[in-house]
Amino acid sequence: MKVLVIGGGGREHALVWALKKCRRVDKVYCCPGNAGISGLAECINIGTDNIRALVDLVKCEWIDLTVVGPEVPLGLGIVDVFEREGLKIFGPSQRAAMLETSKVFAKDFMRRHAIPTARYKVFTSYPQAEEYIRLMGAPIVVKADGLAAGKGVIVAATHEEAEDAIRLIMADRVFGDAGDKVIIEERITGEEVSFMVFTDGKAIVPIPTSQDHKRVYDNDKGPNTGGMGAYSPAPVVDKAMEETIMETIMRPTISLLAKDGIKYKGVLYAGLMIREGKPYVLEYNCRFGDPEAQALLMRLDSGIVDIFLAVYDEALEAATIKWKPEAAVAVVMAAGGYPGDFQRGKVITGLESIKEPDGVCVFHSGTAFDGGYYATSSGRVLTVAALGENISEAKDNAYQAAAKIHFEDMHYRKDIAMRALKYTG
Repeated sequence: MKVLVIGGGGREHALVWALKKCRRVDKVYCCPGNAGISGLAECINIGTDNIRALVDLVKCEWIDLTVVGPEVPLGLGIVDVFEREGLKIFGPSQRAAMLETSKVFAKDFMRRHAIPTARYKVFTSYPQAEEYIRLMGAPIVVKADGLAAGKGVIVAATHEEAEDAIRLIMADRVFGDAGDKVIIEERITGEEVSFMVFTDGKAIVPIPTSQDHKRVYDNDKGPNTGGMGAYSPAPVVDKAMEETIMETIMRPTISLLAKDGIKYKGVLYAGLMIREGKPYVLEYNCRFGDPEAQALLMRLDSGIVDIFLAVYDEALEAATIKWKPEAAVAVVMAAGGYPGDFQRGKVITGLESIKEPDGVCVFHSGTAFDGGYYATSSGRVLTVAALGENISEAKDNAYQAAAKIHFEDMHYRKDIAMRALKYTG
């Protein structure tokens, strides 16, 4: 069969890599892809927001299944369009994707259905938001309502930082229309975890836990990014906690969406904070996390295309999904200046020294070919993912591989997965 992956980052490289391992898959396409993906799939330069062109490609090439990687096409309703055209696609509908595309929709949904989350207020007025911050003080969390490439959530430690966040989002419009509304909510402290499930709208199958690292620098310093690294499993979630999350958050979310007339099919991701033994939802995402996917898919021991088809066919309950017992750690290597103005066109060396049979994969996030060499083309450039018997070994394997790679002014966090070691030693 033929499969199309939509997107061009590290998550999509990992999805293509996993699909290529499936015996049923004869060919993989990727739109637009990147230089690394082009070694595994036929990359076609169609933007993720050009839904009409993507439909035409699928029909022209007789592609059997489309897998949506990023959030933007989901928010544009790509799944609805494909299904009207009679084309198979993996991902939630436009209405279901509002859990991610509108933080106000998500927070109101959680409040209406008593799903545990932080207390909050919504503002469309810049002066009113400023006044509320003056009354509430800090620390406090400021969120742009719409999509902001993972950077629209600002944890303000001081009153001044909160005011700066409001100004950036609502006055300076750094996230464009995503800042038409803002949420100001209490800051919940604890242990953060990424919890994902596969669901066909009825059956819900948990994916192994993982933990992202959003801040750009070690020890969670600096501004938020799209993600600087991840590991799996997250030891903070034991079997009892997993069942609590399923019972109080994941199952209610799917069933209550259905009661609201929204069938959710695909991957549902809940970014959680565990505080005093209780999970709270920080945000929903409607697709695999990036870089969580790069770690998680290293651990998958089943054919991923079979899972996607089971979700599409609403036959997930009968599917068998296996995961490797090893741990995985993924380290993102970023361009100089990221997450601000970053550098492009820097030649990457050392990739040829890393061999996949060693349990290490390098997933390309932002690369292009320049004069026959791989070169940087985006802020997050590569993700080095490695397996190990435990998190400590996986971490060592990932960093040993990362040390072999070089491009001018690259930077990456040196503490990915360190917080897990307090549980595992």
